Amino acid sequence: MKRFFAFALLPSVAWAAESAADSHAGIPADQLAFFEKHVRPVLVEHCYSCHSAEAEKVKGGLTLDTRQGLQLGGESGHPGVTPGRPDLSTLHEAVTWANPDMQMPPKEKLSQEAVASLKKWIEMGAPDPREQLVPNPAGGRRVIDMEAGRKHWAFQKPVNTEAPEVKKAGWAKTDIDRFILAGLEAKGLKPAQDADRRTLIRRIAFDLTGLPPTPDEVRAFVGDESQQALERVIDQYLDSPRFGERWARHWLDVARYAESSGKETNILYPHAWRYRDWVIDAFNKDKPYDAFLKEQLAGDLLAYENKHDQAEKIVATGFLAIGAKGHNNRDRRQFAMDLVDEQIDAVSQSMLGLTLACARCHDHKFDPVTQRDYYALAGIFLSSETLYGTYEQQQNGNPSSLIELNPAAGQVAGLAPISPAELAELQRRLKEANEAAEAQQREVIAQRSASNPVVNFLRVRQARDRATAVQADLDLFREDGAPRALAMGVLDRDRPINAPVLVRGDLKQPSDVVPRGLVEVLCEKGEPLSIAEGSGRLDLAYWVASEDNPLTARVLVNRVWLKLMGQGIVPTPDNFGFMGQSPTHPELLDHLAVRFMEDGWSVKRLIRSILMSRVYQLGSGHDPANHAVDPDNTWRWRMTPRRLEAEVIRDAMLAVAGELDLYPPDGSPVARAGEGREGLINLARELASRPNNHRSIHMPIVRDQIPEFLNVFDFPDASLVSGERDSTNVPGQSLFLMNSPQVLALADAFARRLAAYEGDGPERLAHAYELVFARPPNAREAEAIRRFWQEFPRLAAAGRNTVQAQEQARNAAFSAFCQSLFASAEFRYLN
Repeated sequence: MKRFFAFALLPSVAWAAESAADSHAGIPADQLAFFEKHVRPVLVEHCYSCHSAEAEKVKGGLTLDTRQGLQLGGESGHPGVTPGRPDLSTLHEAVTWANPDMQMPPKEKLSQEAVASLKKWIEMGAPDPREQLVPNPAGGRRVIDMEAGRKHWAFQKPVNTEAPEVKKAGWAKTDIDRFILAGLEAKGLKPAQDADRRTLIRRIAFDLTGLPPTPDEVRAFVGDESQQALERVIDQYLDSPRFGERWARHWLDVARYAESSGKETNILYPHAWRYRDWVIDAFNKDKPYDAFLKEQLAGDLLAYENKHDQAEKIVATGFLAIGAKGHNNRDRRQFAMDLVDEQIDAVSQSMLGLTLACARCHDHKFDPVTQRDYYALAGIFLSSETLYGTYEQQQNGNPSSLIELNPAAGQVAGLAPISPAELAELQRRLKEANEAAEAQQREVIAQRSASNPVVNFLRVRQARDRATAVQADLDLFREDGAPRALAMGVLDRDRPINAPVLVRGDLKQPSDVVPRGLVEVLCEKGEPLSIAEGSGRLDLAYWVASEDNPLTARVLVNRVWLKLMGQGIVPTPDNFGFMGQSPTHPELLDHLAVRFMEDGWSVKRLIRSILMSRVYQLGSGHDPANHAVDPDNTWRWRMTPRRLEAEVIRDAMLAVAGELDLYPPDGSPVARAGEGREGLINLARELASRPNNHRSIHMPIVRDQIPEFLNVFDFPDASLVSGERDSTNVPGQSLFLMNSPQVLALADAFARRLAAYEGDGPERLAHAYELVFARPPNAREAEAIRRFWQEFPRLAAAGRNTVQAQEQARNAAFSAFCQSLFASAEFRYLN
């Protein structure tokens, strides 16, 4: 079997990286990822053989392997792609087979998913990083030199350097401050004034818990002038159960958490919630980050202390099972390879900050990662059985079982027990459904010659699906009616599998078989890469979570810095490769990474160290001189104002309205809705009939059906790794805050809370400021409140002098005032 260490990148690595970086200018990271994952593989597999520089004869004069060729078009004179306009794009017309004279590929139409991906890509402006092919200055074919590749900054182990000397004596509180201040002084910048204490506690409360501080918490912090006041308030929020709910949501963005498959059929995953709850618990317990990663990759293979610990570690492997899937793919081998590709993409981006899935069809275009590296990893995941649930039905040809957790583990079932009568009813329905399916089969056979075969097939299939659905419901319970504790996750197969390299990612073109192994460029030269025993997931887990891995600690530290400071030290949090941006403060990044590992991979200690820095405590005041030099605040001369995320805005509204239910629910509405086509209907019915005032992290997340409140405020695509959310400010958000029944109901609830507060009207409205903004109104605002309270009730009750009319007018005034606070920019932003 051929070895793959001989691949070499000629000494033109820097040239290749610079050229590639130019081609990426202006392409957002999510759009670049979409192209590499959903567009380039389709073009390579189905188009390049006739429409690329590699083709023996370029048909129609159309080349699709460069951006210029694709937009220019071929001999027809029409552009292959018109950015933003699929209806004017020859490529889209060809792949849809809408024109009988131009159907591509000619022998077999692309899958619906591939056609939809190409259309979506064109609609987003056809972002394309490919340039016209330019000869390699060194000559010859591009190959990969691992030694040259290892010189990339992110592939070298972090080294802790001493904090630099600074000119401004007495300003820095921590080493973090000294690294930042040195950069400011080098650029001729001056740090802003410190934030006032009310602003600071509001910032800390939202960053650590996702909820506003209470007026009592604000008064206690403002009144405590001791040196330990800041430490106490930070520790108070770090120790709160709300911390885990806040920071788990950050990881769930990266883990592409959702409770359905997405794609064409969008089948519900009723047991995904266990993984979500495990993540919340892990952050609350400050589980060491290296253990956190190991358990998600190979928890089923790790040693355990007891049955409960074993069950928890199995649940953690749900990370590998919750990704998006095309369940209606008729080719089960293709489904398996797509599943593996999704897992490689999720693991590499979330934990390593690399886009390893880009090497599925060819060597990575920019990073020193070979196609053989990809298939060495693919063998690890092919040797593992991914268990995600779902039963076989029409449009789900790829069902799976689940993992039943030991009853002695004490896991919450997520469903209520059923009585003996209900169990008997399910058994009766199953028997009846099976009999009906058999009768339908006999009837179709008897009428086979006189009936439409397609109709016959559908009749039989629907009858079988009904029986299968009842069987699935019955399988949720044990013989005594107690619910079974089921989980998504992965287990090792009995026999490991080594994957062949698939030329252009095509199952029909297998090449050399590659032993299961790790990514060569991230291993020391001469280090064994192949895995001899088992699936290799345990080896992968220890390799990813090793102190010797140059990426893992850096990636996490950068994610934490991003969430607390508004922008990462590495501005591309999911890509530390050649196409990612370089760190603005590399020494600080390495300092934090090394300290993080030395502190036992403690996320809470890392967060605490950043919050205790003066850099975090800076105000957000504008400075024209600083802005002229550093308009993007790259060098951290102030705290950049940040808009709160969708969940935080909703939770804050519930909190100040006095409506937030902090008691975590058992399971999820998706678990109660069940699977199949009826599951989505049941879910919609439950959500419409039951108010949900729990924290937003407990809301059901169904791919492509995200709740409106979250969607309006830039909830990320739950099918992709999302290390950084968009933060838009668009008219639709203001309209939502003005007209949404949810917002209006919360404004009414907030008004009722204020009405119960002791004091007169203006005093109650001033108290609203304390609840919403963590500060009292200033003199100008107090005067506006006074005038509002005088005028609004009078105008609302105009022409009606009854006591009831006056009361209604006062209530309307409270509600309108509360809604205006919710709609304010100050409520939605952290300063």
